[in-house]
Formats: sequence, structure tokens, C-alpha cells
Amino acid sequence: MPESFQLRIVTPAQVLYSGDVVSLRAPGSEGSFGVLARHAAMVASLTTGELSFAGDGARRHLATSGGFVEVSSEGVTILAETAEFNSDIDVDRARASLDRARKRLADQSADRTRAQAALMRAVNRLKVATGGA
Repeated sequence: MPESFQLRIVTPAQVLYSGDVVSLRAPGSEGSFGVLARHAAMVASLTTGELSFAGDGARRHLATSGGFVEVSSEGVTILAETAEFNSDIDVDRARASLDRARKRLADQSADRTRAQAALMRAVNRLKVATGGA
């Protein structure tokens, strides 16, 4: 069995996950990256995207919307602005968020930067919830 490392995923609201994993894939702001045991120490910023990890034979997937990851000899800590497991995403609510974001983008008086970020988050949540469909 591959060597494992400690992973902690923390949001402002809770410790979402803490346990041993064998691999991690994260949406870095400079591009997606992977981590295996004994990875070199690093700190990276995260962007909106899909975070996944494998630990007990199954790969788990989360929708994230930014934050930071620290890789050290003690393991990996992810400080996420938001993160939710694919199984916890309410698809109807995510679709409603997508519709609202599209309407805001069509409104010329709306803050386009915020509307675009909301659109990206909604699209990501739907993608993660439905397995990329």
C-alpha cells in the first residue's frame, strides 16, 4: 500500500476532514497540483475548483472556493474559504445560484467581478456534485 500522510481540511466554520490519505489533488491559483507522501514543503493559494483525495481506497471530492494549502513534514493543512463534499451539495440550490449569477452578469449595473466569481462557484459546485456532467 502507498505511504500515507495526514490531511486536515479546515473552513471558518469547522474542521471538515482530518485523517490519513495517500494522495491529494488541489486547484492551485497557478494550476492544479498533486501531493503524495514526502512531498517537499510548500505553501500555495487555492482557487475555485475541485479538491480530491484518496485515503481508504475511495477517492473523495470537494468543491472549494479558494484558500491556502500548507505542505510540511507533519502533513497537509488546507485552509479553505468554503469547501463541501460532493455528496453534501444541494444540486437544486446550486442551479438556483447559477441562475442568479447569470442574471447579475446580464445586469449592466451589477458588480461584474462579484457576479463572475459567483458564477464560477456555482458552476464548480454543480460540476463536483454531478461528477463533471
